[in-house]
Amino acid sequence: MKKVRTSAALGLFDGVHLGHRAVLKEALAQKQNGLQPCAFTFSPESAAGKGAKYIYGKAEKEHIIRDICLIEEIYSHDFADICGMDGETFAKEILCGEMNAAHVVCGKDFRFGTGASCGIDELAGFGRKYGFTVQTVDDVCLGGERVSSTEIRRFLTAGELRRANLFLGKPYMIMKEVSHGAQLGRTLGFPTANQVFESGQLVPKFGVYASRTLADGKWYPSMTNIGVKPTVEYGGAPLAETYIHGFSGDLYGRALQVVLLDFIRAEKRFASVDELREQISSDVNTAVNAL
Repeated sequence: MKKVRTSAALGLFDGVHLGHRAVLKEALAQKQNGLQPCAFTFSPESAAGKGAKYIYGKAEKEHIIRDICLIEEIYSHDFADICGMDGETFAKEILCGEMNAAHVVCGKDFRFGTGASCGIDELAGFGRKYGFTVQTVDDVCLGGERVSSTEIRRFLTAGELRRANLFLGKPYMIMKEVSHGAQLGRTLGFPTANQVFESGQLVPKFGVYASRTLADGKWYPSMTNIGVKPTVEYGGAPLAETYIHGFSGDLYGRALQVVLLDFIRAEKRFASVDELREQISSDVNTAVNAL
């Protein structure tokens, strides 16, 4: 059986922001020409480095590419397996051999090959040699600013969630398995679903957020705290604790989708657990009424 030809979107796609979506959209448009849209990317943890932590983990990134951008086929490689390839080997073995690309779409600053030595001109040359066309997509700008993962990281760490969400094109998402915690929230009357951030992942500014949570197929208003629990000296990795307003049920061990809508306040240490309880009650009220 003859392998179907593809239209391949190329990129790290960290955050799958509006600029990335423009690339993915052009690859998807080739479906009308009989090509199967697909995406080439790297696993987030393998591509993290140079001090820049990744915005989304594998689950979040692939959910957006598949379910929002409608690109079902994703070729996700470890960066270490690809970075040593020269440009022609990448074009021949990955684009042609593995992906069977007839059309390739990327941003105008896309680099590939050993030491990022190749750019668009080289890609077009390899396309002529190996039988694929190349399309470049211009940057996306909002309010005179170029949409980039770098800017989104800056917004998230500064607590500028609304600006981050604008550049992302969709509210910032946490999609991770719910893990067991100390159950302090339950003791305080506000049981939370705990999701731990990955070691190489960027963590938004510590604090409290208005959020929405998808549980058992239904969206609920919620309040999410991101941080390290300074009042109770938690001492573990940063995590998101989400109180889901109006929901009761067991979510342990299940992947939960939480989207952050607005930043309410920074994380702080309280003098007592009673003071913490009062603040949580206030935060829940603020978060639910903010939606």
